[in-house]
Amino acid sequence: MEEPSIDTDKLSYEIFSILESKFLFGYDDQKLWIPKDIVETSPAKTEQEPATAIKSQRGKVCVLSIDGCGMRGIIPGKALAYLEQAIKNKSGDPDARIADYFDVAAGSSIGGLFTAMLFTRGKNNRPLFRADETWRFLVEKGERMFGFGGGFLKKLFKGGTASATAGIERIAKEMFSEEGRNLTLKDTLKPVLVPCYDLSSSAPFLFSRADALETSSFDFNLWEVCRATMAHPARFEPIMMRSVDGQTRCLAVDGGLAMNNPTAAAITHVLHNKQEFPFVRGVEDLLVLSLGSGQEEGSYEYERVRKWRLKEWAKPLLRIVGEGVSDMVDHAVSMAFGQSRSSNYVRVQANGLNTGNCAANMDDDPGPSNAKKLIKVADDMLKQKNVESVLFGGKRIGEQLNYEKLDWFAGELVVEHQRRSCRIAPTVAFKQATPRTSSFATPASS
Repeated sequence: MEEPSIDTDKLSYEIFSILESKFLFGYDDQKLWIPKDIVETSPAKTEQEPATAIKSQRGKVCVLSIDGCGMRGIIPGKALAYLEQAIKNKSGDPDARIADYFDVAAGSSIGGLFTAMLFTRGKNNRPLFRADETWRFLVEKGERMFGFGGGFLKKLFKGGTASATAGIERIAKEMFSEEGRNLTLKDTLKPVLVPCYDLSSSAPFLFSRADALETSSFDFNLWEVCRATMAHPARFEPIMMRSVDGQTRCLAVDGGLAMNNPTAAAITHVLHNKQEFPFVRGVEDLLVLSLGSGQEEGSYEYERVRKWRLKEWAKPLLRIVGEGVSDMVDHAVSMAFGQSRSSNYVRVQANGLNTGNCAANMDDDPGPSNAKKLIKVADDMLKQKNVESVLFGGKRIGEQLNYEKLDWFAGELVVEHQRRSCRIAPTVAFKQATPRTSSFATPASS
């Protein structure tokens, strides 16, 4: 065999350099990564797609992720409501729900509450809540759930945490109980993921339907799951969680501390869960929608915050960290999707909306005036141009508005839903809950 020469090494280096350069700087140019004959013939193939071609497809697993965002959950709530209505319009089904078209849902903090609302099994095996009820729930219950209550003295001497904790627990129990028993993770329709931070182990903890169906040691009451992921340290007390069989314990606080943007966790769950998603080979087999709340314009201007004392930075710092991590996750996920990031991954959130001088209190104030302002912010968000991460290049403003992007995504969900009935192999194979025994059913009043 001929020994490698310097010229061979040089040629290999030049070839590698060209390929690397095209990857880093030419990924958005389809001519650089799609063969010419495919570009020319693909429209015709799409118009005349035979049934045999659909049968051979693996299909796409549809993933929904909702950020943690306090009262600003009204923003992704509005996006969910718009998406569900778009699905109804495109499918022709007036009773279509978000849970009918997504295979996996992950949510943190308020996003975790929304996930439980939309994917918990109610009467006739239908979801407990419609998407429109998510943001309306915050408007109607926000003051009772986040407000301190109890009068001036309780606010002054107790900081309001005990009162706020009692309020959120009452509401969560009311929402997730049925016929005298608490609903649990096993009562969700499809795989759900809800994070919290476990103070006892100093590590993130992920509540998962898949784990709950494997063993009751990882099945938890849904009201406690929502209470745990929403337990912001500055407002609510930690909660000692126990699985329904009492074998697993978790001292839980805010899911936003663990993963404010749970998109990466949801994607990883699908890629490694071969039992429920047997044919997924990579991110090209996913269709992901990530909903965030975004950052208000001018929330942290230098001139306004440079005079703050140390204690005044506590709450804003948590929010800044959470939003920064959310953006980093968005960018990392976008890079992971590579050339398919525009067709398989969509991020929708507010982008620099001006919420006035009270921007720093947008998360904290659950009052009617603030809720009204947030509704306007959410409506304006839908009319903004969509912002997407650029591979190795920060972010850019797209041509489509956020509501147009949601319309397009709804169309993709409906097409995927319709094609599944034509495929030979199932795209998903969900685990089914075994009949519940009375020993695991905890009273709703507990």
